[in-house]
Amino acid sequence: MTRNATNQLLQKAKKSKSDEFYTQLCDIERELQYYPDCFSGKVVYCNCDDPRISNFFRFFAIHFQELGLKKLIASCYREQVNDLFLSQVSEKGFWCEYHGEDGNHFNPANIRINYFKGSGDFRSAECIGLLKQADVVVTNPPFSLFREFVAQIVRYNKQFLVIGNVNAITYKEIFGLIQEGKAWLGVNLGRGITGFIVPDDYDQYGTEVSINSEGQKIIATNSCLWLTNLELDQRHEDIELTKVYYGNETVYPKYDNCDGINVNKTQDIPCDFAGLMGVPITFLHKYNPDQFEIVRFRKGDDGKDLRVNGNCPYFRILVKNKRINNIRQTKTHNYTEVV
Repeated sequence: MTRNATNQLLQKAKKSKSDEFYTQLCDIERELQYYPDCFSGKVVYCNCDDPRISNFFRFFAIHFQELGLKKLIASCYREQVNDLFLSQVSEKGFWCEYHGEDGNHFNPANIRINYFKGSGDFRSAECIGLLKQADVVVTNPPFSLFREFVAQIVRYNKQFLVIGNVNAITYKEIFGLIQEGKAWLGVNLGRGITGFIVPDDYDQYGTEVSINSEGQKIIATNSCLWLTNLELDQRHEDIELTKVYYGNETVYPKYDNCDGINVNKTQDIPCDFAGLMGVPITFLHKYNPDQFEIVRFRKGDDGKDLRVNGNCPYFRILVKNKRINNIRQTKTHNYTEVV
């Protein structure tokens, strides 16, 4: 099975609310290396994590001193089931705090578990109480509740670094945050997130399933991203533009319902076009807010999906190059002067 096909797995998980996708330590380490100064003196909250097995909790506990953390909190959801015979709830969520007592020799056996009165759902009053103590939320939230999860973090004005499906970019709530400069993509995307740990009884979905050295079942995908509002040097790096529009107009067809041109790949964005350009949603992985302005998502001037010769391309983001204030065509020298 191809990685693109594996996206169907994530969509199935979203529809069925089967959210048992757990992040590998190697993927956490690969992304967290880009935020070395973002956690000093901070309280980190992993609010979708069983601290006994969570690789997020494990990472921050091991690197507690190195990162200069103030405190680490994790909380875990447990579905509550009413016992028909005892007429009582048989499961409770739980949480713990860690203050770096073990140094670099973190031992999960030393974790002291505290039980919630309820399930430990991140939306519960008990978990919100823990959230209020935190500075930064880092976790892999339920795919089926991603919008609600991010909305809560933003509402409580917290910093965050979370994993989501690439399709989250197309949610109006998430796209709005990106457009307003309140969130952006992390460094790793697609194959940069190598796969998720799933329960042993999870359905086998073809060649993208493997077993790691610890005997855990891993499902690889090509359709996940990191979303964050932690500052990144990488997001201020310019996209290198090597293509030109003038003289190659046929490569960039104009939209039927918008005064702009269609660009099929981020690498094909022309360096000499000052107007609106419709670029793929994956553009956001390279988006530099100092270089480009995001105008809107998907829609033409008539409020309908962007069209080229009557056909709608894949979802496009309309952007403008901030670096081009004016373009003058110099006919006598057959070149375009960018001012």
